[in-house]
Amino acid sequence: MTDALGWRKKFGVLGPSTNTIVQPDFDDLRVPGVTNHYSRIYTPNSKAISNETFLAGTAKISEGVLDAVRSVMTCEPDYMVMGMSAITFYGGAKGADAFEKKISGEAKVGVSVGSHSCTAALKAYGSGIKRISFMSPYYPVANSEVRQYFTDMGFTVVRDVPMQAPSWTGIAAITTEQCRQTLMKLDGPDVDAIVQVGTNLSMIRLAAAAELWLNKPVIAINTATYWHALRANGIKDHVQGFGRLMAEF
Repeated sequence: MTDALGWRKKFGVLGPSTNTIVQPDFDDLRVPGVTNHYSRIYTPNSKAISNETFLAGTAKISEGVLDAVRSVMTCEPDYMVMGMSAITFYGGAKGADAFEKKISGEAKVGVSVGSHSCTAALKAYGSGIKRISFMSPYYPVANSEVRQYFTDMGFTVVRDVPMQAPSWTGIAAITTEQCRQTLMKLDGPDVDAIVQVGTNLSMIRLAAAAELWLNKPVIAINTATYWHALRANGIKDHVQGFGRLMAEF
């Protein structure tokens, strides 16, 4: 049977229960005939996060992932889209592969994860993208994992900024101006592209605007992940307003 609204594809989307950005972001990126169906991973709203507790907090998110997969699979989605990012980078390229395999093995459908989606997005801009910088709402301990992942994937990470949000919900309170200032710190003639990770950080519109005044790719992870899911399912619609990735590739 064909779903009346999701007549092209139904996407199952997983995100931490504290995440308030990824759901509206993905809905804004949605194209006709594709529907998003959310399953929230129970996540206590950790306060006063520190470098020492950040990894433990994200490990707690990882523990609830499979239960969330089982829940959303009851609506029989065609594909899974991961609305969390930190744990998709842990363990470098091998860790990302293992996480992807874990989700697809449980769901029995394909999956787009944030880490590999960002790599695919960078490669879409062409072979000239070799030196990157990145920003996150994380703490330095998690940025180290992201750095290792991109290094494993063949990129040189020139610099990075961990914005160190005070709580999980505090990530969503980071302002556009704070993000803009961080982009300026990351930019330079030694950088080919800038990447933003952290799905609870609102960047899909700012990243698109920043491409115009920085004159280089600026990739928001929510844009990259949803773009990857669409393209993996043969959906080639070009969407304006969210950067070159959605508009051209």
